[in-house]
Amino acid sequence: MSAYDFNLDYVPTWCPGCGNFGIFNSLKKAFTTLELDLEQTVLVNGIGCSSKIGQYVNCYRIETLHGRSLPVATGIKLANHGLTVIAEGGDGDGMGLGMGHFVHTARRNLDISYFIHNNQVYGLTKGQTSPTSELGMFTKFTPPPLGNVERPVNIVDMAISLGASFVARAYTGDMNLLADMMVQAIRHRGFAVVDILQPCVSFNSVNTYAWYQQRVRNIADDHDPANREQAKSLAGRWGDEIPVGVFFREERPTFADSMAQLKDRTLTAKTLSGVDISGLMADLA
Repeated sequence: MSAYDFNLDYVPTWCPGCGNFGIFNSLKKAFTTLELDLEQTVLVNGIGCSSKIGQYVNCYRIETLHGRSLPVATGIKLANHGLTVIAEGGDGDGMGLGMGHFVHTARRNLDISYFIHNNQVYGLTKGQTSPTSELGMFTKFTPPPLGNVERPVNIVDMAISLGASFVARAYTGDMNLLADMMVQAIRHRGFAVVDILQPCVSFNSVNTYAWYQQRVRNIADDHDPANREQAKSLAGRWGDEIPVGVFFREERPTFADSMAQLKDRTLTAKTLSGVDISGLMADLA
């Protein structure tokens, strides 16, 4: 299998230089490394520039409503927990409209990988600040002198606090590290979150490739991903130094593990023939 096996005939419509190209190529590299069965892999997207990635990858895919990728991914995983289920979306999609779903997916520890394209701006709708935009950021919707007055969401810190069992950050300018974080996330059994720092070349003039290159630093080898407090302390660093790599990892039962009806086989493999629901219907009458 090669990366070309994951291509479709559609030509990406992202802006030239968009960080989504790096994410797209890293995803294909990760799929190739894992030798994923395309017929047993599902990519679930929300709405936005980031979510167009589902139109270019040759596996089963669903483009959902804005901010709704995680509940749909949850339904897919519980219907057939043998599938590899990956949710993707932007910082606006996931941390704005989809914030509530993010909270509950993390605490339930669904066996889903969630890749967040974090460009710190709403790109598809032409440059509004997003929940992760820098404080004081100037846009045409938050002009000088104040700029953005809302404190940004720290995705990594929040994911650790909510109960995600694998939390990492990567930068689209380093596709080798990004592909490795994706591989580790997909292999992890539990809710795996990768915060992907991604420049928007059209609407974010602050968090550029040059800006990230000066600040992104790999997490030191002596960091213990099993230490939650150490991981949260590391996640709080943002400014002159931005850590990338695996912050936190723990092994614990997934949501599906607690469901007796999934112990023997998937729900899709079960049949309803011969099931008598007349007693239930009588109780509800």
